[in-house]
Amino acid sequence: MSWLPASFPSQTWVYVLGALVTATAAPLHAQNAPKRAKVDDPNAPVTIRAEEITGRPDRELNLARDAEIIKGQTRMTADTACYKAVEDQMSASGNVNMWRFGDRYKGDALQLNFDSGKGWLLNPQYRMELNNAQGKASRIDFINEEVALVTDGTYSTCEGPNPDWYLKADTLKLDSGRDVGTTGKTIVYFKGVPIIGTPAMSFSLSGARRSGWLPPSIGFGSKGSGEVMVPYYFNIAPNRDLTVYPRMILRRGLQLGATGRYIGETGAGPYSGETHAEVLVGDRVTNTDRWLVHSQHSQAVAPGWSYGWFAHAASDDQYPSDFSKSVANSAERQLLRELRTDYQSRYWSLTARVQNYQVLQDPAAAAADPRLTVPRPYDRLPQINFHAGRYDVGGGFDWALDAEVTRFSHPTLVQASRAVVMPQLSYPFVRPGYFITPKVMLHATKYDIDALPAKPGMPGTAAHVQSRVLPTLSLDSGMVFERDSKLFGRAVTQTLEPRLFYVRTPYRDQSKLPNFDSAEAGFNFAQIFTENRFIGADRVADANQVTTALVSRYMEPNGAERLRLAFGQRFYFSDERVQLDPTVKLNRSRSDVLLAAAGRIAEDWSLDSALQYNASNRSVFSSNYGVRWQPGAKKVVNAEYRYVRDSFKNLDLSSQWPLSLRWFGVGRVSYSLRDRKVLESLIGLEYKADCWVFRMGAQRFVTAAQTTSTPVFFQLELNGLSKLGLGNPLESFYKNIPGYARLNPESGR
Repeated sequence: MSWLPASFPSQTWVYVLGALVTATAAPLHAQNAPKRAKVDDPNAPVTIRAEEITGRPDRELNLARDAEIIKGQTRMTADTACYKAVEDQMSASGNVNMWRFGDRYKGDALQLNFDSGKGWLLNPQYRMELNNAQGKASRIDFINEEVALVTDGTYSTCEGPNPDWYLKADTLKLDSGRDVGTTGKTIVYFKGVPIIGTPAMSFSLSGARRSGWLPPSIGFGSKGSGEVMVPYYFNIAPNRDLTVYPRMILRRGLQLGATGRYIGETGAGPYSGETHAEVLVGDRVTNTDRWLVHSQHSQAVAPGWSYGWFAHAASDDQYPSDFSKSVANSAERQLLRELRTDYQSRYWSLTARVQNYQVLQDPAAAAADPRLTVPRPYDRLPQINFHAGRYDVGGGFDWALDAEVTRFSHPTLVQASRAVVMPQLSYPFVRPGYFITPKVMLHATKYDIDALPAKPGMPGTAAHVQSRVLPTLSLDSGMVFERDSKLFGRAVTQTLEPRLFYVRTPYRDQSKLPNFDSAEAGFNFAQIFTENRFIGADRVADANQVTTALVSRYMEPNGAERLRLAFGQRFYFSDERVQLDPTVKLNRSRSDVLLAAAGRIAEDWSLDSALQYNASNRSVFSSNYGVRWQPGAKKVVNAEYRYVRDSFKNLDLSSQWPLSLRWFGVGRVSYSLRDRKVLESLIGLEYKADCWVFRMGAQRFVTAAQTTSTPVFFQLELNGLSKLGLGNPLESFYKNIPGYARLNPESGR
């Protein structure tokens, strides 16, 4: 829906709520019911009934008492009527009722031409099949089969003779073909009180997306400054849109931003992308220009061949803490710029990319703890990856080959070119109930290292070449046992799946090799069944180890998994000598124990938990426990506890719950047990009526080390028309409360 500014003379009552609520146009998604094409058969027969019929059938028939005329999808009843065969036109008076393409009309007098669809109806009441809209007027003029002009009429999606909300307009054009309603001078009433007045507006008849104003957002920025944002949405095409918004930040000035999205397909294949940009010229706090750009694109240019980019840049280090509206955005301080192209065929693929990073430091965090200084990753200028592989060849063998060539660049650290080749060969032996997969692989790496000039206190190095070749042997094996069992009284099939995974890689001293992209992989169930405990190609872990795991699953007869229990641990037959830090020495015979349990144990209960336990120290290194209770529609309670030793210890609670028949409460709190402070919080209320929903609430979250943002919002949604209010509570509810359900899902998201 789109609104134009109103200027009513002395009718100050129009602004009873208008001073508090800004009229907005929310682009709603199309409803589930498809739009019916209003096309009638011009050759359909005409059926006429009445208690008395006079006239000439080939010219004009007059109907008296309980007249009825039917042609195609149009049916009319009235006290008296007249049908003119040559003109294919009917007229009627007295208790007129007409059903036309699913819509119903009632009035005092009617004239309608079946051929052109033109006509009129006096003192009508109408109900539209699409969106269940209804209203009354002094007159309706039918322009054609798809367009009707309502004069001095009302419009509402509420049931009954006294709707909770309705709009009253001097003219209302209903165009079902274009799916748009357009009004002249209009006043919107809610509970009998005029809340909004406008000389013109337009809205979607089906609830589909339309260009217009989005709900404004009023709140407090990351450093306590009040701000107002009023976005405008352009529905350019079904596969393209643009959102433009001015954002007035009281302490800083006017920020302008835009977000464009597109998706489509060419003869070569699909494409999609999104670009967001914002700029603030002359920040009154820093006396500088501030800006942010984020763009991504992906497109197929030929069968199997595609290209894309990802670009992210900001004007200065403090931009995330000054302007971010979420914890995730404020924590993003390594901004990637990447241009890539990919080719993929049946048995091989090739990828080429260039990567560069902009690093934004958090000044407050770095000042409090130098260890929180954000490191600058190496640029890849360029990186080329090749992969080839086949399955079940030569009598059952699987083979694969991965190769990579990368040029690493850095403004202050050593630079080099690196080539990596990793062939592997395996023979999976799979039988019902068990499998055995031996595999051999080779990791060959060569570095062409540039000279590093000497610096004060640091000697330089000459250009040189280094290489490393390491073989790896692994043996993966497992079994599957099944039995009939019960889970909370329900018949299920329980499996018992033991697994052994042995890896042998000889030791090579790699302390002299540069490290461009290697890091310690996280210790979890996915990692313990890999040959290398490092990610990246600069470190290959020495290994003489076996991983043991035991998984038990509970499955229903239809195959749905109700519960999964898992246990895993790794045992070392020799010390792990290759480390990222050569001074670190590990002497252990076994790893921590991994335990996990996840599943939907009942129709309304689900859980997800994981634990990493050090049996030697009898201490927990990390844990995650999450549970969801969802006993019915619009009822959900989530609780999650997350802990990592010497890092964080957080508790997260969120819920949507009915407080009465029509009132619903929503809330979330994320609390740091370690720091004893609230990281994020949300509280809100919703009220659901038959044809409208009211939402209100407030949110608070941390955007940087010592800054927070506190937006507030309230919103009145008139089903089938628009959303009026401040902020976007629906976006906050969906994002913060897993399992949240909209109170009026028929209105779209």
